[in-house]
Amino acid sequence: MQVPLEITFRGVEKTAALDTLIRNKVDKLEEACDHIMSCQVAVEKIHESPDHGSPYRVRVDVTVPPGHEITADKNPSEPKQYVPLDTVIRDTFEAARRQLIELVDRQQGRTKVHPEQSVAGIITKLMPAEDYGFLKSLDGREIYFHRNSLIQDDFDRLTVGTGVQFFVSAGNNGPQASTVRVISKPGVRAEKTEHEDAPAQPPADWQQ
Repeated sequence: MQVPLEITFRGVEKTAALDTLIRNKVDKLEEACDHIMSCQVAVEKIHESPDHGSPYRVRVDVTVPPGHEITADKNPSEPKQYVPLDTVIRDTFEAARRQLIELVDRQQGRTKVHPEQSVAGIITKLMPAEDYGFLKSLDGREIYFHRNSLIQDDFDRLTVGTGVQFFVSAGNNGPQASTVRVISKPGVRAEKTEHEDAPAQPPADWQQ
């Protein structure tokens, strides 16, 4: 890493265990991408004694040459049971690691889409409890995406009809969307295509 790692704790006591966990996770990021320029990690406590979810927020910002910025930001709010800090840290780094792997694949030409070419589409189906959904590209393809593929952790902002831009990569069960970016307000539909009126269904051979 060209720039020293930055770790910031706000409202959270810095412990040797947390520091070691974070540094180990950064090492995993460097295994996924060996040309990371910088990495900033922020761990903060944003409220006390939540009824559900977690009081903690963890953010990981990574820069990769020539000018790529990857952000993973987690503050679990949906689970009914308390989510401990170490779990939030692990989930945040896993989201960052997946984005790095997708970026490296694009940079090395292992996907069908040119590294600088994104695709537009709309959200057609959401399964929030399972953290995934399907979107439809403007050429009519149904494509799977996961919560961790959303830039800025925007999964909870999505509704059917939200316009997005994304890259396409090869998944275990067919094409899947990565680096998904919201480009229209949730609920505002993108321009209709001739395929849009048909309800979106997972491919017959697709399995979660």
